[in-house]
Amino acid sequence: MSIANLTRTETAARSSAVTVRDYRVELDLLAARDHSRPGFTTTTILEFDATVDETWIDFIGPAVESVTVNGESVAVEYDGARIAVRELRPSNRVVVVASGAYSSSGEGLHRFLDPADGETYLYTQYEPSDARRVFACFEQPDMKAPFTFVVTAPAGWELVSNRPIATRTADDTRQVVEFSPTLPISTYLTAVVAGPYTRVESSWSRGDLTVPLGLLCRASLARYLDAETIFEVTGQGLDFFAEHFGYPYPWGKYDQVFVPEYNLGAMENPGCVTFTEAYVFRGVATAAQYEGRANTILHEMAHMWFGDLVTMVWWDDLWLKESFADYMGALASAEATQWSDAWVAFANRRKAWAYSQDQLPTTHPIVADIVDLEAAKLNFDGITYAKGASVLKQLVAYVGRDAFFEGSRRYFRAHAFGNTTLADLLAELSAASGRDLTEWARAWLQTSGMSTLTLEEADGGFEVVQTDPRPHRLAVGLYDFDAGGDLVRRDRVELDLASERTPVVLAPAPLRLLNDGDLTYAKVRLDAESLATVERSLGRITDPLARGLIWSALWNATRDGELAADRYLAMARAFALTESNTALLAAVLSNASYAIGHYLPDSERGRWRGDWLDACWAAMESAAPGSGAQLAWARAAATAATVDDRRAADIRAILGGRTPAPDGLALDPDLRWLLWTALAATGHADSADLDAELGTDNTASGRTAHLRALTARPDADVKARAWGSALGDTALTNEHLDAVIAGFRAGDRRDLTARYDGEYFAAIGDVWARRSIEIARRIVLGLFPAAESLGPVDAWLTTNTDAPSALRRLVIEQRDHLARDLRVRAAFR
Repeated sequence: MSIANLTRTETAARSSAVTVRDYRVELDLLAARDHSRPGFTTTTILEFDATVDETWIDFIGPAVESVTVNGESVAVEYDGARIAVRELRPSNRVVVVASGAYSSSGEGLHRFLDPADGETYLYTQYEPSDARRVFACFEQPDMKAPFTFVVTAPAGWELVSNRPIATRTADDTRQVVEFSPTLPISTYLTAVVAGPYTRVESSWSRGDLTVPLGLLCRASLARYLDAETIFEVTGQGLDFFAEHFGYPYPWGKYDQVFVPEYNLGAMENPGCVTFTEAYVFRGVATAAQYEGRANTILHEMAHMWFGDLVTMVWWDDLWLKESFADYMGALASAEATQWSDAWVAFANRRKAWAYSQDQLPTTHPIVADIVDLEAAKLNFDGITYAKGASVLKQLVAYVGRDAFFEGSRRYFRAHAFGNTTLADLLAELSAASGRDLTEWARAWLQTSGMSTLTLEEADGGFEVVQTDPRPHRLAVGLYDFDAGGDLVRRDRVELDLASERTPVVLAPAPLRLLNDGDLTYAKVRLDAESLATVERSLGRITDPLARGLIWSALWNATRDGELAADRYLAMARAFALTESNTALLAAVLSNASYAIGHYLPDSERGRWRGDWLDACWAAMESAAPGSGAQLAWARAAATAATVDDRRAADIRAILGGRTPAPDGLALDPDLRWLLWTALAATGHADSADLDAELGTDNTASGRTAHLRALTARPDADVKARAWGSALGDTALTNEHLDAVIAGFRAGDRRDLTARYDGEYFAAIGDVWARRSIEIARRIVLGLFPAAESLGPVDAWLTTNTDAPSALRRLVIEQRDHLARDLRVRAAFR
């Protein structure tokens, strides 16, 4: 990956000397259905001005066939990542003809063969720097230009890009489509989708503006595409942003495409948003899943303005789009859709991601120091997304909602189709609000870490005590029991924090909740009396946001070793049964499973595994038939059954039809595979069983699940083959690599996997050098040893000080997670 890296310094120098005016990209995808052919022909015509006589053009592919500079054929100077061009004039026209490679890693132009019908599907994914895998370009966000895409493809295929089709010529075997030129956009935002996708159409109108809407997915998934629901959320979002942003939707059309083997949740390509197929629900889905999908739809839609219309100069200011989109996704969900409780999931789940990331030794400010592309790739993290969104929520409260949106509208008008930094945004928000935001930005955007807030008795009253002091505006909620026995908020006291200790006058109450309403970003601890109330009566709190904040506080205290893991588990077992918010329920069930596997000492783990499996099984059987809670408990039971086999006979009987599933529980293919994986991981299913199940679900999802279950079997030879495949099989797709790694780790069988710890540390340097950053990252994270000692990882870090900084960052973060596990277990003892 080293030759493919680009630094902030060199790209800044290039953009100061080169101004790109236009791209024309011609892709020949006619032979894409022949999977014996690894690549395609790509021709790029770049028009640009230059104040230097030489520069480079980015491209990653098997070969560059020819380069023409201002009409003259020149010698090809290509090192595998950069094409040198010399003897430039003030205005230039460069033509690059090259061979691109189809991807199986989700980077560049991904090619997928659908096992359900044998059809081939293509899509592009570029962020942050993979457009150069498809066409020659200046691969940096501040060199925006119009793009015209011309695609040659098989007749009958759907072809989609950022803009509508301008012309099409076709015969019985082929079609050539030229798309309308885009408005100026960055390379990473361009997109091409091609294949026999099923398309559903609608439209959205407001005033004189009508936007054509399209939904696309693979033909074999079309029967699961709930287009009406998705179009409804899309229209609600466009209404919301039209009202609040005051800048008409600028991209003409709005297609949303669900694509296979996707590395992300979604990507905001203007006019052609791509989503993971996980959002096309093959079976029953919980309310939390629908809410999550709606949030993602609105998150990507917000990017049409934050990120696409106005783009950061360099990846330091990635937050200028991701933090805003994360905040806007939750805000629009809560105010424009049926998901009015969207801030509950945000407070409990998104901020948990931020809290975890912000406690790592590699944490960074929201406005980060991104020196190169490898660092940029790793900065799509909980700080940039969820912490940034949390801080923006504070900013809205600080400057006022009207001023915030007026500042946003000024920002769009001033910088449309351009690039910005933090200073540009602050200038507009300050002008709109009349507040100097310099100190606020310093405290919240340019520092790292978080405060921990506790409530302590002092001089007959209380003080809010904070570590790592920052300015906060927060509330303390006072909760008491009503006549029916429910815990409801009786009073609320708002205050500003600026120092380590802040006095506050509070009336007596059995539950005092710091950061009530989730106004600030900080870890919160419950005082002793409040914790005792929660342990007895968490299920009686009627406000879902308050419950979400309490579950968050409990989980953070457990992760920090201040609340014993078995106390958290006891509350999860007692109160998850009555949790009505499915997003909170899913989070609690996931956290409980994680706590058992990571935070309990060996002496307690076995007992709790059995108890938790029994609790999940009983809850599944007693839950309301067909409810989201029933499905959530069934999934939790399947997960618990991968490390405890006491329900193996029951599971086999249900899967075999000898015992009926609980009334109302749909045994859809995804749930069946979860249960088969549990049997495989505990030695109660063999390859014949799994092959038979594949025969009933020979789909892309089925094949991936089958591979995961096969590698989950507790057999030394199976684990050896999985290990070799994960490290050495470059033909594995991104999803199949994940399946192999997940299967290898399934069942927590250290007796079978510990032998590979040494090989892991011997191999990761070579993996990082040979594989793409996406694939290398999955291997480094997925196979990190779950050891009982920090010795091996510390030895690697000591002897590999010259390893690439991005690789060292991943290893340091995994070391910190392992150190936390060991520390919390020791605290438990």
